[in-house]
Amino acid sequence: MTTIAVVYHSGFGHTEKQAQAVAEGAAAVAGARAILVPVAEAEARIEELNAADAIIFGTPTYMGGVSGPFKTFMDATSKVWYGRGWKDKVAAGFTNSASQSGDKLNSLISLAIFAAQHGMIWVGLDLLPGNNNSKGSVNDLNRLGSFLGAMAQSNADEGPDKGPIASDLETAKVLGKRVAEKAAVFAKAKRELVDA
Repeated sequence: MTTIAVVYHSGFGHTEKQAQAVAEGAAAVAGARAILVPVAEAEARIEELNAADAIIFGTPTYMGGVSGPFKTFMDATSKVWYGRGWKDKVAAGFTNSASQSGDKLNSLISLAIFAAQHGMIWVGLDLLPGNNNSKGSVNDLNRLGSFLGAMAQSNADEGPDKGPIASDLETAKVLGKRVAEKAAVFAKAKRELVDA
């Protein structure tokens, strides 16, 4: 069994909905188990994160970067970082903001650098951009055109019952599935190295 942890912060429920879609995509892979870990529970559940084969990080983008609670979680992992506890785990990220851009790329870059500092192996989104030609629409997967991770957009004046929209959630599922598949490959390779 391969375990994929989805650790996330959600201020208004939109990013939580995206996290659930990521976890659903990961759990759809045979032999994979996904666990959702809100950042408020991360310290108490650190052993689950340490034991996971992959960790997918999710945060809303506030003011052009990760949310304050997510940054607090990042800073709190310094002991894990120092002990190289997450070295060679698979990592990925996702984010949501009210604006189409909202500088979400900056949040994904922060997550990728955070994973690199931990010695993790970053997995990006393998989808071509959608909604970028005259035949495209907001219903396309990867409609916001991200490669580093999954992006979603939710209107500021609507709750999580209205956003992220279905195509953003499907994009999140693709990311979760991809991470679970790559985590299984790495877990198998690690076992073979140990057995050799």
